[in-house]
Amino acid sequence: MNAKEIGKRLLDLRGSKTQEQVAKAVGISVSALSMYECGDRIPRDYIKIALAKYYNKSVQEIFFNS
Repeated sequence: MNAKEIGKRLLDLRGSKTQEQVAKAVGISVSALSMYECGDRIPRDYIKIALAKYYNKSVQEIFFNS
């Protein structure tokens, strides 16, 4: 699991939405979302699930497919 690759996927999925919109909808802080998108951190499993639901994708698609 490459954190930088995951970060790019999350950034692409966010599109034109703001970090504030996504973070609020998922229930995380803007700084946490920023760290995930920059590839500085990988979210915990429950946050992976929340992000996948928000983006209407599977956890597998976002976090595990190369």
